[in-house]
Amino acid sequence: MSPRQAPQSAPAQEPPARPLPDQQLPPQQLPPTIRVNTSVVLVPTLVEKPTGEVVYGLTAKDFTLEDNGVKQDVHVDDDLDMQPVSLVVCIQRGRSGGIVFDKLAKLGPLLDLFTAGGRGEAALVVFDSKPVYLEAFSRDTGYLTEDLQQLRPGDGGAAILDAVGFSVDLLEHRPPDHRRVLLLISESRDHGSKKFGAADLVERIGTSNTLVLSLTFSPTKAGLMEWGKGNAEGGSSINLLAPLMMAVAAVHKNAAREIAVMSGGEYAAFTREKGFQDRIDELASHARNRYILSFHPTDLTTGLHTIQVKLNNDYNARVVARASYWAVNDASNSSSSTH
Repeated sequence: MSPRQAPQSAPAQEPPARPLPDQQLPPQQLPPTIRVNTSVVLVPTLVEKPTGEVVYGLTAKDFTLEDNGVKQDVHVDDDLDMQPVSLVVCIQRGRSGGIVFDKLAKLGPLLDLFTAGGRGEAALVVFDSKPVYLEAFSRDTGYLTEDLQQLRPGDGGAAILDAVGFSVDLLEHRPPDHRRVLLLISESRDHGSKKFGAADLVERIGTSNTLVLSLTFSPTKAGLMEWGKGNAEGGSSINLLAPLMMAVAAVHKNAAREIAVMSGGEYAAFTREKGFQDRIDELASHARNRYILSFHPTDLTTGLHTIQVKLNNDYNARVVARASYWAVNDASNSSSSTH
């Protein structure tokens, strides 16, 4: 066997991938769901001043967290920037992906901002009409740098939902003490996903502890000027009267943004190379410097729950936190006594 072997779904011109652990990918199926009667829900939370300065030193008494409008007892892990990060870089190479290859070729060294100089690990997924696991997790980002400099255009697809679902599955297999981060670089809308529909991905993101950071590009300049930062006001972006319906509609409209919002991540568009590099630098810093809020849900209702995180004092800062999670209570189907 050669030191590198091509994945089955890669086109002939794609740089071949190195052998992956056990020579296989994780099974592509809907994941196990959170059992809310035994599980803790994690809520990555960024507290940032208008200047971009992160607010440090906050404790549980500084936050109010509501689950479907009901206040919860919250625990705060304030060991910011201490946990190792598992990062998946998920890049669109299909459709118009080629227009940003020159910027992506310079991305490799910036990944060390996420992994803190080798304390974390990174993997690479590329996608067109289907995702390809191009580089397995490694502390050495040199392999990813090499691949990013040799990207080739894919087919006419941009299966964002399938690629995100695939990447989240990879991250869910990483050590439990790692922060799980997905950096998605793509267009805003899905084209051609077959394995994951919008509702499937709402559930997948809702049961995962993965933080999604989205950078989007567009063939037209007008589509590049939007800028958003996840759940910027600290409240849910989803209509409480019909959370699942609204979330699915939002994913259809702008998959990259809504996936980031649901996870408590951030979303940005870029046009220039410097803008791209600045965004990567900012996202890496924010990914490492989030408080991890957690709570045991008091509401065992099955389905999509909306989350709202607020500061109890005005620190002249905004809160970016996940907007929702997905819960399944097995006992609720057989007995009403759990409610």
